[in-house]
Amino acid sequence: MNSRIQVLLGSWSWPERRRLAELLRRETVGGALLLAAAVAALIWANSPWSEAYEALHEVRIGPEALHLSLTPAEWAADGLLAIFFFVAGLELKREFVAGDLRDPRRALVPVVAACAGVVAPAVIFVAFNAGAGGDALEGWAVPTATDIAFALAVLAVIGRNLPSALRTFLLTLAVVDDLIAIMIIAVYYTDELVFVPLLLATIPLALFTYLVQRRVRSWFLLLPLAVTVWALVHASGVYATVAGVLLGFAVPVLRRHGEGPGLAEHFEHRFRPLSAGFAVPVFALLAAGVGLGGLSGVAAALGDSVALGIIVGLVAGKTIGILGATYLMARITKLRLPPPLAWIDVAGVAVLGGIGFTVSLLVGELAFGQGSERDEHVKVGVLAGSLVAIGIAAVILRARDRVHRKACEAENLDADGDGIPDVSAGSVDGEENPG
Repeated sequence: MNSRIQVLLGSWSWPERRRLAELLRRETVGGALLLAAAVAALIWANSPWSEAYEALHEVRIGPEALHLSLTPAEWAADGLLAIFFFVAGLELKREFVAGDLRDPRRALVPVVAACAGVVAPAVIFVAFNAGAGGDALEGWAVPTATDIAFALAVLAVIGRNLPSALRTFLLTLAVVDDLIAIMIIAVYYTDELVFVPLLLATIPLALFTYLVQRRVRSWFLLLPLAVTVWALVHASGVYATVAGVLLGFAVPVLRRHGEGPGLAEHFEHRFRPLSAGFAVPVFALLAAGVGLGGLSGVAAALGDSVALGIIVGLVAGKTIGILGATYLMARITKLRLPPPLAWIDVAGVAVLGGIGFTVSLLVGELAFGQGSERDEHVKVGVLAGSLVAIGIAAVILRARDRVHRKACEAENLDADGDGIPDVSAGSVDGEENPG
């Protein structure tokens, strides 16, 4: 196979492929829990016990003097999701410092596709809501985010034989997508900035950075500093989960001579189960419950341009942006997809990019206010758009399953029995450099 062909979606190194397989196994469980929590929230919010669900959102917990008297839903969005974004920060830094994305040639196509996959849904949403009036346009960022856990969980079910190039392409899209979402939240959805607590937050953040750079792992030193950073960022008016990203970026990725896994890998191993198994499902349980009000209620929600813009943005916008940018990059660079992949396969993965959940719901709350009518419509739009994206992607990818299975068998062939696929025998150089 011509090596230039591989640049477009490429044959990724064996360490990266092995790591991706492990990540898929973990995210499958996390995605299943996320889906179960979302379904439970919908059932609860539309059951005879819906008043208890609504009452749960009225309870306030925490000290008012520290601006931390929050509802359980606010604690989940501001606090628990900080764990999710901490893991996302570790993942982002690892990919660009020690992963295959440190090679600009490998990173270029998925990064460009991810950016286009953010712009196109936003444009579609604005087109649907330009004349809607009120605060409708505040939700422009809702359909721009891809949910990593949900998308990978779905991929593990409907695309289990998908070649690693496409799996890694989707993972990279979602990772870059998260980075863009974090920037949007930090810049656009920060209403009022209080500089004193933000400046004070740099002190514990600097101490945290110093300790982790010295490879300190003691939780009784790091955890109080991390909580202090989070509390001060929260008090500053910046969305508090940004603190999780900053803390994740502070952790070193590369390891020193004679050490075990790098500290970022160690923290990711420790915190990913907490994020995927607890933080995200609890957020989904508290955020996804929307009283549908029967068929008439669903019809009313879907009649709102906000919900329609989200659905079309997630399904059509993500597909147009990701597929269009990837095709354009292929034309510009004169590169081709590595056989036996075809553009219909890229289209299937692009449609999967329309699965928005965790960050989409979060942006909806920031844009319209938790519990508002349009926030409820956001939830309906995100759920409907994600379900449509899953259905279309399933049809596309399952239709190509026989081709994918053969490619997967060839990709994983280990004729010499050394535990490394023959096609990757020359790429076992993915160990982290000391540093």
